[in-house]
Order: sequence, then structure tokens, then C-alpha cells
Amino acid sequence: MPTARRRGILAAVTAIVLLALGLGVGVAVGDALGIRTEPSTQMTPADPVVPAVQQPVFPPEFTTIVAPGTPRVTAALDELTDAAASATEKNGEATLTVVAGEGDSADDSYTLSGNPTALRIDASSEAGAARGIYDIADSIRIGSPVEALIGEHPAAELPLRMVDLGAVGVDPDPSQWADGTDYSHVSRAFEDVYLSEPPYIDQDALTAAYDEWDEFLRHSVANGYNAVSWPGFIEFATFADVPGGPVYPEGDPHVARALALRGAFGPFWDRAAELGVDIYLRTDMPMLTPELADFFDAQFGGLDTENPELWQTYTAALDELYAAEPALSGILIRIGEGGNVYQEPGWDYYSEIAVRSVAAVRTMLETYAAQAEASDRDVIFRTWSVGIGDVGDMHTDQESYRQVLDGIDSPALIVSTKYTLGDFYSWLPLNDTLEIGDQRRIVEFQSRREFEAFGSFPNDLGSEYQWALQTLLAANPNIEGIWTWTQDGGPWRAGPMSLYLKSGFWQLYELNTQTAAALARDPDADIGQVTVDWAREWFSEDPATVRAIADAMALSRDAITQGLYIEPFAEQRTFALGLEPPPQMWIFEWDILTGDSATLGVIYEIAQDRLDETIAAGHEAVAKAEEMRDLVAGTDASTWRDAELRDAFVGAMDYQSDVLRLLGAYREMFLEQMRWHDTLSPEAEAAWQQARDEFGALADQHLATYTGDIDHPAWNLDAALQFEQRADRDEAMAWIARILLVLALAWVVIGMAATRTRLVRRPGAAAARVTWLAATRPWRAQESTLGLLPLDRWLLLIVPGALLVGTRAVQTSFLSWTHLAVVLAAWLIFALALDLLVTRKRSPWPVLAAVGGVIVFRCIVTLAALSVTGPGGYWFAFWTDPVRRTLYIGVAFALFLWVFVAAGWALSTQLGRRRATGAVLAAIGAALAIPATVVAIIGLEPSLSLWNDQLGLLPWGLARILGLTTYLEIPADTAWWAAAFGALLVGIGVLLTVPWGRRRGGAGRSAEAGHPEPVHG
Repeated sequence: MPTARRRGILAAVTAIVLLALGLGVGVAVGDALGIRTEPSTQMTPADPVVPAVQQPVFPPEFTTIVAPGTPRVTAALDELTDAAASATEKNGEATLTVVAGEGDSADDSYTLSGNPTALRIDASSEAGAARGIYDIADSIRIGSPVEALIGEHPAAELPLRMVDLGAVGVDPDPSQWADGTDYSHVSRAFEDVYLSEPPYIDQDALTAAYDEWDEFLRHSVANGYNAVSWPGFIEFATFADVPGGPVYPEGDPHVARALALRGAFGPFWDRAAELGVDIYLRTDMPMLTPELADFFDAQFGGLDTENPELWQTYTAALDELYAAEPALSGILIRIGEGGNVYQEPGWDYYSEIAVRSVAAVRTMLETYAAQAEASDRDVIFRTWSVGIGDVGDMHTDQESYRQVLDGIDSPALIVSTKYTLGDFYSWLPLNDTLEIGDQRRIVEFQSRREFEAFGSFPNDLGSEYQWALQTLLAANPNIEGIWTWTQDGGPWRAGPMSLYLKSGFWQLYELNTQTAAALARDPDADIGQVTVDWAREWFSEDPATVRAIADAMALSRDAITQGLYIEPFAEQRTFALGLEPPPQMWIFEWDILTGDSATLGVIYEIAQDRLDETIAAGHEAVAKAEEMRDLVAGTDASTWRDAELRDAFVGAMDYQSDVLRLLGAYREMFLEQMRWHDTLSPEAEAAWQQARDEFGALADQHLATYTGDIDHPAWNLDAALQFEQRADRDEAMAWIARILLVLALAWVVIGMAATRTRLVRRPGAAAARVTWLAATRPWRAQESTLGLLPLDRWLLLIVPGALLVGTRAVQTSFLSWTHLAVVLAAWLIFALALDLLVTRKRSPWPVLAAVGGVIVFRCIVTLAALSVTGPGGYWFAFWTDPVRRTLYIGVAFALFLWVFVAAGWALSTQLGRRRATGAVLAAIGAALAIPATVVAIIGLEPSLSLWNDQLGLLPWGLARILGLTTYLEIPADTAWWAAAFGALLVGIGVLLTVPWGRRRGGAGRSAEAGHPEPVHG
């Protein structure tokens, strides 16, 4: 068989193999993306019902009160006194007698007897006596007749009712909120109390913090709560008596600081015990200091979280703490989040997400539970696991929950789980993992909804809370409590400076805190009446005003669920990259309006059959918000208790209307833009441009109005405006791509024609001919470059280089110098390395022609994809069309590999197969190692974030909140490993290029080279 035919067949087979490999990569990419959806079972709460609002009934003046003088009862009587003092009128006189037995301290049942002028509370315990007093105080605040309480009041349905720490110890410093871009989850509570040097505590600041704590405790107890989660654990422990210890050497400041902190906060915990409130230390696990990490390295070789002895280090520290601070009731553990986002500034206490296996979780819980039983305390384990590790779905998957927790039946173990199947979003199903398990369970609720404007919009969750709790209690008798987050969740300083009981319009989300407590006591409570009572307590006793507020709150969920969510997407469970993105991905997260092609493309793909309905829903949400605003603003200002609260309420409604109007325009803009990419419809293009103009105007207005407003902060529109900028350039980029595509195809056609016609004599035609031949038949690269004129040689470099620059610039809409720099640097390093490895006695033009020729074909493929509707359409197809994505990746990847095959083939005619292979491997290694080293020095996370910001592929907020590497589980040292692998390829390649035997004379050189050197003209 002739040599030319053999080579042709070999080339064809190679091409088929490379294409098959490329298609395989395309399929693998699709599997890795894992983009799919399935229907989501929605909660079905009843529609809110606003009851009739009656005229207020004024309370009697209590002339005589006989009650036990304990701190718990005294605190309740203080609340009664404050309530009576706030009443605008009095109606007669009355006496109150309170009798408390010595029964079970957890029994808060009581009986109220007597008549309106002589009331008597009989309770089997102090808890019931205090509750009876608080109920009377509450009746006074809401204008309800006290005598309506006469009768028996059974114990609360759920005995454990916990809250977070609220905003105790948090400094309401406006400068910390002004920028609005601090996405740290650290509360910085007691920041003013802590000192970096001995005595470690500022006593004046501590006194002020104690006063805040006492106020918060009293308020929470009055609302019906009896437990608090307190942040911290290892900060209070000396680790002096741990097995193998001590952890800290003599004189280490951690020990003195722990003792100082215990001395400071012990009285806080003692005060809680006086009021019947349990304290649970709330911590991530494992929590570390550098010294503790070193201790684990020395004892166990690192964080061996499946080793019970590691956890015994922590439980020994707990024994120490419980002995020193008997008011502590237990510990509350989370394993699913951690890292720098939770690290207090200036402290070296930090956490790691290191408990990732079923065995590790079970070992940890068994060790903690045994310690809790022995110390007569509780350990509360949160199932929140955010998708990381083998236990990443235990929060949302029943089978995973069972694998982790079945068989761990300690009476000291309580399992805490959010009521939603995921985070605190709307549109999520009820968390059915709460329906299973033999452990004691508590249900988590969030009052200041972090994903729904941080509580700055009216958001009455009563009906949803009630439906969820009733459904769960019917399914699982082991549920014994709730945990209400009054303030915490998400970043503390990226939203409004609303701090519970301290600053901002916190009364707005106080409704959800009171609702959760009411339902924990009685799951069948009249939720509409709870809202009315809240409005009476905080805003007005006028029936018309209360009714208007309650009517507005009844509309609040529709405004939230339609305005902040895109229904067709939100009502589906979406899966991607092995994770389950939340139902609000177009706002990622909190206040960042995203602009990434992945999210917006997938949302369109899911919503496309209901697009007009989806766009209309955004406008309907605005109408709801404006209706709510009119209801509240239409009330008589003189009927409000506090004019500032009325202004705050109306201001919140104005803010909500503005934000929802902005979101509605953005929703329409990106959906119409995606429809244009999908259908090429001129009508869609016109609708997109109109919505774009509206969004631009509203964005300018929103930023001008709310930038710097710490009560109503401007939303973060950076990513959305970047999307708008990229979208604006799509049509222009498509035209540039078409022009470049025509030029590239013309270059190839000229090259094809020049191989058999006299066209080769025209200026530049010889270079086009070489491009064609070297790219398709690289074994002819050497002969085809013989006798090239200087102009043709320059064109061999300029045409592929310019086409590569132009293609990548268009692909990034001329907005990503990072992408362009990395791509061009890699190709330049590859070319220079080849040039260095081809000795000065051999011409570099054959291999440069082969590489440049294939680059031309590679650019043609990309330009063809870009020429339809620009980069936006390119990425739209990538995320939404598996067939086109697979075909594109298959062809593009095959051509990418063909670059190296062609380079090696072209070199083999000069160096022989072995040395040519070595030269290509070494060049590939250099092109990988040098950019990877630069990325590693800069940092993989900053590099990926910058690249993603400029291309807009994944959510802009991802890098700023979770981190791309953390979210995608990319090891932090990946760039260093890539650099090392590149260096290994360089080493192997260089070894292969070195002559392995002695060459004798010209015949030896000719045999090794396989082809005589070209004659340079």
C-alpha cells in the first residue's frame, strides 16, 4: 500500500477516534453538569383569614397582687406591670392571687379562676404560675378582656421552645452596614466586650451587654420561649483535663481567656436559669484553634473524625464546662457549614467542614450522647449539611437520614431540622425527614427570613407554619419542640440594620416569632387572630387601623412568593453539579440579582412554556405590594401608637414596591433575551430591548434612592448590570463572529484551491495552502513550507494568531481579559516551547504551520456557534441543549487534541516519532505548568472568581459567599497539582527528545530524522 494512502487511512482513523473521544467528553460533561428537574410537592397551607376586629377592652387596675417572690414570677409580674402601664385607660380594679406548687418544672399548665375583680392563678409549678401572669399581661396589651382567660389552660403541646441570641451584644454601628457588601455570617456579638490582652473583658461593655441580655430574656420568656442557643464552646474551655492533654502549654493565653470569658458570661447563664430558660452552647464541629489542630495532628495524625478518641477531647472539655457552669443545659452541634465566613475577626478560633462520612457522624454523636447522659445534659444535633460529603443530603433525604441516625437512641440526643426541605425559602416542600426517626426532634423556623429581604418586607408566615407543624406532629410523635431564629441566619451586615429589640423595623418580623411560639403551645391556634393581636400590641388599638394592617399582611405571602420567585422554576426541584440549587437562584444570594448564563438559561428552559404567565406574575406581585401599601398608608395617622412605626411600615411598603418593580423588569428582560436566543424571534428581541431600557431606568432610580439607606439598603445589582452589558453586545458580537467566520472560511477555501491551481502564486495564497495541508495532512507540513516567502511565513503566524485573539475576544464580548490572557499565554508558551525544542538546525515552520492550521479550524467551530446570537446564545445552548452541547464539545475537543497530534506528526518528519512525541509532551507540559503556577500563586479561588465574574457563567455571588472551590468541591491545591503534572510532562518530554544512541555520520542523522532538512530560500 502506498505510503500516502497509509497515512491518509491512519489520519482518518485518528480523526474518528478523536471525535469519539470528544463526544465521550461531551457526554461526560453533561453527566457532570447533571442538570435535571423533577416536580416538587408544595406545602398547602390554608389561605389567611382575617377575623373580625373588636373594640379594645381596657384592663382593670390591679390594686393587690399576692404571688411567690421568686425571680421567675417576679419577672412575669414586671411584664404585667409594664402592660398595665401601657394601657390608655383603666376599667375598674382587681386583685390577683398566684399560687405555685412544687410539681414538675416543665409543666406550665395553670387554671385561672375568680371573676373580673378577683382573679386567682393555680399552677402545679412555678412555670405554670409565670405563664398565667404572662397571659394576663398579653391580654392587656392586645385589648382583650382578662376574664376571657378564666378556665383551665393545659400544658404547652411542645415543651422545648428555643430562640437564638437575637441581637444581644451586637453594636448597631451604621458604618458597618453602609457598604452593604459584608457577607460574613459572624454576628460580632460582644465585640465591645472582648479585649485582646488581659484582663480580656471590658467590664463597662459587659455591664451594658448584660442589660441587653436581661431585656432579651424577659421579652423571649414573655413570648413563650424557654431556651436560648448561645454561640460558642471551645472559647470557654481550657482543655486542661483532656486525654493526652493538656492542649495548651503553660502560660498559653487561651486558658486565661477561657477563664475570663466564663467569669464574664457565667452570670448571664445563671440569670437564664433563674427565669427557667435553658442555655445550649451552639457550635460548629470540629471547632479548632491552631494549638488544638496541632494536638490532633500529634495524637491522631490530623482530623480523624471517625476516631472516638478525637471526640472525647471535646467531651472532656464539656465535662469541665458543665462542672464550672451548672446553668448550661447542653450543646448544639452543626457539621454542615464552617470556615472563614464564620470566624470572628481577630480571633484564632475557627471551624472546618471535616465530618463528611456516615461513620464520622455516628462516632461523633455516640460520643457526645454518652457524655450528655452521664452529665444529665442534652446534645442537639442539627441535620443541616448543605450537600457536602457522604452525609450531604441527610437534611433532605430520608434514606440518608436513616443511615446516619438509625440505632442512635440516646435519650439525651435531640435532632434539630429546618421545616423546609432545604433552606428557609418559599416553594420548598415540607421536610419529610422530620416525619421519621426515633430520636427526640425539634423543628427550626426563621422569623427574619434571610432569603426574603431579611425581614424588611411584610411576610406573615403563620398559615405556612401552622400547616407544617400540624402535618409533622401528626406524622411524628417524637417532635417535642421548636427553635425560632429571631435574628440569625445569613450575613449580618449585607441587609438592613434591623437588630432584634434594638434598631430598625424589627417589629415587622416579630410577628413570626410570636406566631411560632403560639403554635408550639397550641398547633390549632387561630393564626389570623395572632396577626390581629400583633397589630394591636405594636401599632394601634383602633379596629379600622388594625384591620387594614391585618389585611395587608394577608396579602404579603403572594407578594413574596410571586415577586421574589419565578414560579415555574421554584415549584420544581432542580439538580445541577451534584447539588440541588435553591428555588430562588435568580437571586443568589440574599440581595444579589444574579446575571450568570447558567442560572438564567436553565430558568428560561424550565419556564418557557409559561413565559407570558411568568412575566405577568412579576407585575402582579407589584400590584399586590402597592395594594398593601395603600391599605397601610390609608390609615388615620392619629390612631397609631407611634408615628415613627407608621412611617417605618409605609417605608417598608414603598421599599418592597420599588424592589419588586425592579425585579419584574429584570425578569422580563432576561426571559425575553433568552427567548430571542431560543427562537430568533424579532418580537422577542424587541420585547427584550424594551424591558432592558425599563430595567436600566429602574436600576438607576433604585440605586439613587436607596444607596446608603441602612434601613432599606440598595440591592446588589452588579451581576445583573454585567449581564445587561453582555446582552447588549450579543448582536454586535454575532456580526463580528460572522465576519471572522467568513474570513476564516475564505482562508481555508483559498488554501484548498491553492493546492491544485495557480492561485498559489498570489500573495498569501501559499500561506493559506500550507495552513490547509499542515492542518489536514501534517506529514506534508515540512514539504509544504519549503520555499515560503517571508510574507507567507508571517501570515502563517498572524492569521491563526489574530483569529484566535478575535475568536476569544468575541466569545467573551470583549469583557474578559483574564480568559484571553490565559488562553493566549498557554498557546504562546506551547509554541515557544516547541520552537526551543526544535534545534536551530531544523526549521520550526512545519510544526507552527500544523498548529496554526488546526487553530484556524478550531476557531471556525467556535465562530459558527457564536455567529447565531452571539456569546449569550452560545452559552444558552451550552446550558440548555444537551444535543448541541455534546456535538459542539465533541468536535471542539477532537480538534483540540488534533492540534497536538498534528504537531507531533509534523515534527516526526524532522525528529523522528519518539523525539517528536517528547517535544509535544514537553510543550504541553510547559503550557500547563506555567499558567497553573501563576494561578496557584495568586490563589485558585481568586483566579476562578475573577474569571467567572468576567464571563458570567456561574452565580456572581457564589464566589463572594460560599466560594467557587468550596461549592464545587474543588481542592484548594488543584492548581499546584496541575503545575506539578505539567512539570512531569516537561520532564518526560525532554527525556524523550534527547538522542538515546550515538549517531554516525549523515546516514545516522537521516535515519533518525526520517526526512532531509528543507532548503531555506
